[in-house]
Amino acid sequence: MPPKSIKSIRQLIFYQYAKIISEASGFGKNNYGIIIRTCQKLESGEIHWSSSVREWLKEKENPDICIYCGEKKELTTEHILPTCCGGEDIPDNVVRVCKSCNSSKGGKRLYEWRGLEAKDTHHRIAEGKYLKYLYSRHEKQGTLDVDNVQELCHNCNMQKCCEKENTVGKLTVYCIEGCFHR
Repeated sequence: MPPKSIKSIRQLIFYQYAKIISEASGFGKNNYGIIIRTCQKLESGEIHWSSSVREWLKEKENPDICIYCGEKKELTTEHILPTCCGGEDIPDNVVRVCKSCNSSKGGKRLYEWRGLEAKDTHHRIAEGKYLKYLYSRHEKQGTLDVDNVQELCHNCNMQKCCEKENTVGKLTVYCIEGCFHR
């Protein structure tokens, strides 16, 4: 769960991205002070997230490794936000994964696939691409600054996930992907 100061979709996306930056900097995904300061800097525009080109180059460094499990297997193209949920067939929404991970994830969204317990275990490139892609989708939808959880719940189809995780009415990563429906 994000801290109470995180109230909108924009802030939640930046908060999750700040965790990626913190981990990549060697501080881990649990260093609250670093994460909050980084989140605030992202929100104010003082720092920016990495470019798509940089992520593409990082992906190319290990072209034969599944970005989800790290196995060296025959890879397929996987849509991070599945096409059945409105995900587009564009480079910002695809990663290379093994057939096993692709089959396991199926039509689920990234956080939905592994659940809240594993929300901080995704590969930084996959999660970073996903967060930026969802940011752009929310921006187009006009939902980046929605801070009323009930309004988010009204447009979300992940009620069962929230019930299972006991997070109904609470802002979680499910809120940033739940409005993109099957």
